[in-house]
Amino acid sequence: MSHLLALSASALWGMADFGGGALTKRISALRVVVASQALAAALLVVCVAATAGWTEASAGLWYAAVAGVIGPFAMLAFYRALALGPMGVVSPLATVGVAVPVGLGLLLGDRPGTGQLAGIAVAVLGIALAGGPERRGGAVGAPVLLLTLGAAFGFGAVMALVAQATVDGGLLLSLCVQRLCNVAVGGAALLALPRASAPGETGALRRSLPTLTAVGIADVAANASYAAAAHSGSVAVASVLASLYPVVTALMARGVLKERLRPVQVIGAGLAVAGTLLLAAG
Repeated sequence: MSHLLALSASALWGMADFGGGALTKRISALRVVVASQALAAALLVVCVAATAGWTEASAGLWYAAVAGVIGPFAMLAFYRALALGPMGVVSPLATVGVAVPVGLGLLLGDRPGTGQLAGIAVAVLGIALAGGPERRGGAVGAPVLLLTLGAAFGFGAVMALVAQATVDGGLLLSLCVQRLCNVAVGGAALLALPRASAPGETGALRRSLPTLTAVGIADVAANASYAAAAHSGSVAVASVLASLYPVVTALMARGVLKERLRPVQVIGAGLAVAGTLLLAAG
């Protein structure tokens, strides 16, 4: 069950990244982040109120709040890195953030078997290759490298914090607090960095509300699936399986946008699947 939950998280994150990336072609990344998270937060507030979720409040909510503060910065750093550097370098490099929850899991006592360790290594290699790393072109500058690594470890920290926030239960409330903090931080950034809307951006934002809602809900569901996976099995294994989302995004780009996958991406996807099977078998 843990493996299925983690794979569900990767599928949902992959769909959310695909939808969010498509929206940023018409709407600024910051507005996409704030709008999608605000819509998700509104839904979570209703769910918490309907289920009396506030009664499950615990000290773990501080972890959720910190995750909510880190998340927007990680996402914006990632989008900025994509804008400044080659996607084929930025995308696979961003996956190194999986080291954060994997390392935490090992520190907390996770002891994956030999087969699972091999699966982790194969899956991580596959994830990196699925992004289609580029060897041509100029060297990646220090700003792009720092932004990418910052985003990677930010994403990894959010995964680890969400898992810790839900140790004592209160999943809906934790996710709600996380999203409210996301909106607060993103909204403050919008106010502090005023920016004139591009022509047609307001209309595009309004027309994109269904997609923005879907992106926000997919992100929330992914976090919930990952938290459940981390608590029902090995944190290290769940983290790696949940980090397969670049493969999902690449396959969606191929299926929906008809983008051609490079040979290295096909190999990466195959290795990621092989690693997944090794983890499941272990």
